[in-house]
Amino acid sequence: MIKELHNKLVNKKITAVELAESYFARIKEKDGEIGAYLTLTEDLALEQARKVDEKIFRGEKIGIMEGIPIAIKDNLCIMGVRTTAGSKILDNYIAPYDATVIKKLKEAGAVILGKTNMDEFAMGSSTETSIYQKTRNPLDLERVPGGSSGGSAASIASEEAVCALGTDTGGSIRQPASFCGVVGLKPTYGRVSRYGAIAMASSLDQIGPFGMTVEDTAIVLSVISGQDKMDATCAQSPTKDYTNYLTGDIKGIKIGIVKEYFEGLNGNIKKIVDDTIEKYKKLGAEIKEISLPHSQYSLAIYYMIMPCEVSSNLARFDGIKYGLRINDKQSDSNESGDFPQTLLETYLDSRKYGFGDEVKRRIMLGTYALSAGYYDAYYKKAQKVRALIKQDFEKVFEEIDFIFSPTAPEMAFKFGEKTDDPMKMYLSDIYTITANLVGIPAISFPIGMISEKGDSSKKLPIGGQLMGKWFDEEGLLNAAYTFEINK
Repeated sequence: MIKELHNKLVNKKITAVELAESYFARIKEKDGEIGAYLTLTEDLALEQARKVDEKIFRGEKIGIMEGIPIAIKDNLCIMGVRTTAGSKILDNYIAPYDATVIKKLKEAGAVILGKTNMDEFAMGSSTETSIYQKTRNPLDLERVPGGSSGGSAASIASEEAVCALGTDTGGSIRQPASFCGVVGLKPTYGRVSRYGAIAMASSLDQIGPFGMTVEDTAIVLSVISGQDKMDATCAQSPTKDYTNYLTGDIKGIKIGIVKEYFEGLNGNIKKIVDDTIEKYKKLGAEIKEISLPHSQYSLAIYYMIMPCEVSSNLARFDGIKYGLRINDKQSDSNESGDFPQTLLETYLDSRKYGFGDEVKRRIMLGTYALSAGYYDAYYKKAQKVRALIKQDFEKVFEEIDFIFSPTAPEMAFKFGEKTDDPMKMYLSDIYTITANLVGIPAISFPIGMISEKGDSSKKLPIGGQLMGKWFDEEGLLNAAYTFEINK
C-alpha cells in the first residue's frame, strides 16, 4: 500500500495534502465508534504534507515514506504534542522532544496523523486499561482490538492510517495485529532505538511497526531502525532497506514447530495453524518438530521480571517533576478538604489518583519482589530461568531458521470478558512473551479466519507468528512475505 501511494504522489495523481486530508476525513467519520486516536496532530500533518508537495512541484525526488500518513502510539514522544501513555498521571504532559523514531520519520517525510489509544503505560492485552476511552475492534465493535497497542492496530484495520508504530513488551504489537487482521513486527531488542519511548519494562520494551502488508512493515522498519547514541541499549546495527530481502523464495529454510506450544490449543485455530504449516511445506520449507523445555516457565518468569522493572521505571512519576500533581484537585485523604501540605501526601495522592488499578497491581508486585529478603528468591531466580530459556533458543537456532506458532491462543475476545480475572488476561501473551524475554525478532501476520462457534457466523482473523534469530529481520520478513503472497 505504501508503494502504491508513493507512486500516486510521484505521478501527481494525488497531492500529499489531499492524501492527509482524506485520512483526517476518514478519522472524523469512523473514529467516533472505533476510538483509535487520543490526539490528532492535523496542523503538524498538513505542514509535513505541504513540504512534500513543494518538493514534488520543484521536480525533486521523494523518498518512499514522504507524504505517507502514519499513526503513533501514545507512549512515544512527539515534541510539542500531548503524550499520555494512556494514563491520568500524564494527562497534561507535553513532550519537550522527539523520540528517535519520530525524528527519523520526520526526516523521512512521513505525515504524522496523531497519537493512538493504548493500555495504561502499555499494561494490558485489550486496551481496556486506558484511562481515556475504549478502542473497539473495527472487525467487530463488540470485541477488543488487543493490546497494549490496540489503538495503532485498530487505526490500520479501520483504514484510519496507512501504517503505525507501537511498542511490544510481551506481545503488545503482535497480539493486536492478530486480533485486527494486520501485520505487526517486534524487532530484535536493540534494532530500534527506545529513546523517547515512555518505559514500561526496559529490558523487554521494543518499538516496532504495523502495516496492512509485510512489505509496508519492512518499509517502516527500514526508516526507524539503526543505531542511536541516545540509547545505550541500541545495537550498532547498520541501516538497511528491508524490502530488498523480500524475494518470495523460502526453499530450503527450516521452520521449527514447538511441541509444547500446541497442547490444549483451540481446535479451529489448530486447523488453521496446521494448514499454514502445510502451505510452508509446499513453498519449499522444511518443517521440524523442536522442543523448548523451559518455555513452560516463560509466563511466570515474564510476570516476575516485568513488574520489577515497572516498579523501578514508574517511580519517577511522583507528582513533583511533571505530570499530575494532587494539588491540582482536592484530596479525599484529607478530611478537611484542604490540599495536601506535606511532600509525602503529594507523593501518595498523586500516585493514588494518577495510576489505574492494573498499574498499581504491577507496581506492588514488583516492589514486593525487589524488597529485602525477596530479591534473591524471586527476581534473581527469574533472571536465571530467563537465561535458561535463552539457551533453549540458542540451541534450536543451530538446527532451524525460524519458529512458527499461533500469535495468540484465541481470536479477539469481547469487552469485559477478562477484566475481572487478571490471570486470564495474562494468558493472552502466552505465545509472544518468549521473544521479548530472549530479545529475538518476531512477526504476526494473518493466516486465516474463524468464527466463535466454528460455524458460518461472523468470522474474525487469526494471526500466525514467526520468530527468528537475533538480527535476522530480513529473513523473518521474507518468510512472512512469502506466505502472504501465496495465500
